[in-house]
Amino acid sequence: MKAILALADGRIFEGKSFGAGGEVTGEVVFNTAMTGYQEVLTDPSYKGQMVTMTYTQIGNTGINPEDIESRGLFLSGFIVREYLDFPSNFRSSMSLDAYLKENGGWYPWFGYPCPDSPFAG
Repeated sequence: MKAILALADGRIFEGKSFGAGGEVTGEVVFNTAMTGYQEVLTDPSYKGQMVTMTYTQIGNTGINPEDIESRGLFLSGFIVREYLDFPSNFRSSMSLDAYLKENGGWYPWFGYPCPDSPFAG
């Protein structure tokens, strides 16, 4: 599904979405961790923010219930360069997409930008 990221300065970026669908607002921030995206998703300090992961591949380790940090999702959006929907970690019990759809609540929009976007690295 198509996703649109519209910044306050008027720039608009198109990408693809995964997880729950919808429309949200929030401050765009970044995280440089190479692992631990599941912890980022459930970290209360990101409440209301759209987190851009700088690591290139997100989703490859899936979701493990033991790594959930809190009671649910806190961020408003999750921006990644390359989403992988087929987890390869033996600890994984579900894909990132399935987890976001199951727990999205009012944090519905998750997407990644097209290669010509400044977020693409």
